[in-house]
Amino acid sequence: MNLSFEVLQVLDAVDRTGTFASAAETLHKVPSSLTYLVQKLELDLGVKLFDRSGRRATLTHAGRVVVEEGRRLLAAAEDLECKAKRIEQGWESDLYVAVDEIIPFALLWDHVGEFYKLKLDTRLNLSTEVLGGSWDALLTRRADLIVGAAGDPPPIPNLVAKPIGSLRHVFVVAPDHPLASMPGPLTLDVVARYRAVAIGDTSRKLAPRTIALADNQEVLTVPTLGTKLAAQLRGLAAGTIPECLAVEALRNGDLVQKEVLGMREITHFYLAWRDDETGKALRWWVERLDHPDLVDQAVQRQMLDMQISPP
Repeated sequence: MNLSFEVLQVLDAVDRTGTFASAAETLHKVPSSLTYLVQKLELDLGVKLFDRSGRRATLTHAGRVVVEEGRRLLAAAEDLECKAKRIEQGWESDLYVAVDEIIPFALLWDHVGEFYKLKLDTRLNLSTEVLGGSWDALLTRRADLIVGAAGDPPPIPNLVAKPIGSLRHVFVVAPDHPLASMPGPLTLDVVARYRAVAIGDTSRKLAPRTIALADNQEVLTVPTLGTKLAAQLRGLAAGTIPECLAVEALRNGDLVQKEVLGMREITHFYLAWRDDETGKALRWWVERLDHPDLVDQAVQRQMLDMQISPP
């Protein structure tokens, strides 16, 4: 390869200073060494890079292209050096953060902004998981950190799991649903006679988890919490949903809450990661999200955004 970073630096300096002598002074070299490098490159490429007919060295069209592209290469090389140094200092090249579907994504945006202010080379990758999929993402290493993993932690090597709060779930149906007019409290056997709606678990290796579903119950599986709520509002199915999301629909009469004996009402959530490969970026995120009332804060913020008083 005829081009080298050294000769690209020389071309850049000559263009910026206007003369080989000034460029040599800038680069702390003798002018003759710069002249030799440029002339050798012109000979190797078979291209004239500088017009030397005047008092100042002026780039030819081909020279201008080489200098401008060369500057991009020099900048990329400098960025690569900085990235290598940061990785050596403990900053990951990539960080994967998975958020459970039930946790409002808005919880992260302020932290994302602060993270980018650090001006690191760590690429941030955000994703969502459902039910056991959060734990599964940690087990299969498609996530370095999970926010809002639900239920009891499974046996994952080197797992660290910190409680970050809980949500109360309510069993709701549309006003015209058959369960709406039944006297309560309902039993699980009665509920199991009607179609339920559930978000599909995103687990790949761990066994999928379900919430408030009977073994032989007909189930409508949907991709998100929003589509689950929509199905319930349309009377297509019944099911549980975080109380904070159902408040407005309950107050407007678009949903009816029913008590179900034996149905779990509270779900606990965790912030979790594996401590066998903990880099500085992961620790930065853990420090900001490791709060026992993190979920409560998220719910309060969502209520404010929706201009709804907490239930």
